[in-house]
Amino acid sequence: MKFEAETIVTVQFYDLDPMNVVWHGNYIKYLETARCDLLAKIGYTYDNMAHDRVMYPVATMELKYIKPCKFQQKLKIISTLEEIEPGMVIKYTIFDAQTGEKLFKAKTMQICVSTVTKESLYSAPDGLKEKLACCKL
Repeated sequence: MKFEAETIVTVQFYDLDPMNVVWHGNYIKYLETARCDLLAKIGYTYDNMAHDRVMYPVATMELKYIKPCKFQQKLKIISTLEEIEPGMVIKYTIFDAQTGEKLFKAKTMQICVSTVTKESLYSAPDGLKEKLACCKL
C-alpha cells in the first residue's frame, strides 16, 4: 500500500541560517508541509482526524542531509505513505525542482492515538482506510 504526492515549496529568507543556507531544523517544517499536502490529496486531513477522535504525533524521525538548500530555491518534495498500521510511515525526498538533484531525504513514523483515552491505537481509523480504498491503492 503506497500513496505518493508531490509538493513544491520555495525557500524563504527566514528559513536561512547565518551561512545563508536553510537551517537544519527548517527541513522538519518542509516535511510537515508535505505531510499536510499528502493527507489533503488523500482526503484525510487533521480535521478528519479530529472527527475520528485520533491524532498522529510523530514518534520517530530519520533525516539525511545531502546538499544545502538556498534562498528562493524551488524544492520538489515527494512524500510517500508507506504504511498505516501499526503506525503511519511516510518517506520524503527533497529535490531541486529545476535540476532534479536530490538534496535531502527523511522518514517519519507516527502513532495513532485516541484523543479521548490518550492511548495508542494499533489500527488505523476507518475514515483513513475508506479514503485510501477510494484511491485504489
